[in-house]
Amino acid sequence: MEITGRIKVIGDVQQISGTFKKREMVVTTEEQYPQHIMIEFIQDKTELINQYNVGELVKVSINLRGREWTSPQGEVKYFNSIHGWRIERIQTEAPAGQMPPVPPTEAFEPATNFNEEEHDDLPF
Repeated sequence: MEITGRIKVIGDVQQISGTFKKREMVVTTEEQYPQHIMIEFIQDKTELINQYNVGELVKVSINLRGREWTSPQGEVKYFNSIHGWRIERIQTEAPAGQMPPVPPTEAFEPATNFNEEEHDDLPF
């Protein structure tokens, strides 16, 4: 599965135990009703976030995880988590109507021999 949106929060690496670490990131989707999705990156995947910044548009590949827990009183509860395993930048396109810059080799030179008194036969 994939989630696309803008990075809202990048957390620090949390060393949970001697052998387990995680890092959380929140991605805000860009849809009619934006959602703030918290994604966990665990173990060696915590380093994937290092090259990203808050505000960047990304696509995150995720796995949904679920587990069952029984309390000491015998009550059963279920928990879900979202684990990220890949992240990619999404390149935004130039705004519509904005032309790319013209390289100097293709630019036109202004006319130097222009004479307003010369008649041309153009209909406009």
